[in-house]
Amino acid sequence: MAEILMVIAPDRFRDEELFETRRVLEEKGHRVTVAGHPTGLSRGTRGGEFLLEEDLYRQNPDLSDAIIFVGGGGAEAYFDNPVAHQIAGTMLESGKVTAAICIAPVILARAGLLSGRRATVFPDGKEELIRAGALYQEEPVVTDGLLITADGPGSAVEFALAVSAALEGQRT
Repeated sequence: MAEILMVIAPDRFRDEELFETRRVLEEKGHRVTVAGHPTGLSRGTRGGEFLLEEDLYRQNPDLSDAIIFVGGGGAEAYFDNPVAHQIAGTMLESGKVTAAICIAPVILARAGLLSGRRATVFPDGKEELIRAGALYQEEPVVTDGLLITADGPGSAVEFALAVSAALEGQRT
């Protein structure tokens, strides 16, 4: 069982990317902690709600096997967030699964983690990834080693399965 840290925005996260991804990962036996900053009630773009009790700023990357940044318009809150960048960088450098879906791969791009790496993103973020040196792929889900990206809510289940497969691969 892997420990997975999912990061959502304090408002306007994409419901399917949180709830479907989390459901699949938990069904695969992983433990999922959802964090954000600041804490409190977060509302999704489709009307879902999630009570953020875990503060992203208090998360220790050493205690997680993977990090997933959830998209939706609110993910912009982390585009230039130094704490989000530091945690993502630490996870990837430590050989842990680092993932983002929808517009959230822009967080990884701005953190300097996508240069020379294959990645995808919601179409609005394509130019941002290319500017950051990513090898943009027009695919629903792209895996480049332990870096996993997806293009949006329609890919949430496939994305979760790719994250789970990467975690299982770390154990063998």
